[in-house]
Amino acid sequence: MYEGVIQTLIDELGRFPGIGPKSAQRIAFFVVQDAKYDPSTLAGLLATIRETIHYCITCGNLTENEQCSICSDPRRDHSTICVVEEAKDVAAIERTREYDGVYHVLGGVINPMNGVGPEQLNLKTLIKRLGDETVTEVILATNSTVEGEATSSYLSRMIQPIGVTVTRLASGLPVGADLEYADEITLGRAFSGRRNVE
Repeated sequence: MYEGVIQTLIDELGRFPGIGPKSAQRIAFFVVQDAKYDPSTLAGLLATIRETIHYCITCGNLTENEQCSICSDPRRDHSTICVVEEAKDVAAIERTREYDGVYHVLGGVINPMNGVGPEQLNLKTLIKRLGDETVTEVILATNSTVEGEATSSYLSRMIQPIGVTVTRLASGLPVGADLEYADEITLGRAFSGRRNVE
């Protein structure tokens, strides 16, 4: 639609997940038109991000140090490991302020259609962590997708023989949802995961 560098900027911004064509265009115009905004800070950050950020040697979370702040925090409960698909899932769980254990980031899910098997996931370090006998529970917090469920099932079968308790995050109806719009699987899980009223 536009020409030259402005269209290149819009196209490049549109490659980011969650940024559609209209959002990319708005961001591009903001960068060009707002005289108070200095894009060199963002450009410098983007240019160095891959050299600065890497994976935690313990859990696979994103960090600037050898070990992430969660793994290196002695106040966290290191006997409980919450297994998640991606680093962004750690941030989502941390926002709840309900969990004080540590994490393990798989780096994806088992997805044979895309050529992702167990060997492509961050599983070796998980098994190593379970071998030191300090871990008593592994919480499987993969997404409720076909791939997430398959990964959770695989992990459960892999971990249970080690003698560690394996649990799965409860799933069911979201707050504010109407029963009539819930699918059968979600409604079924809501029934199987029901608990006593306090």
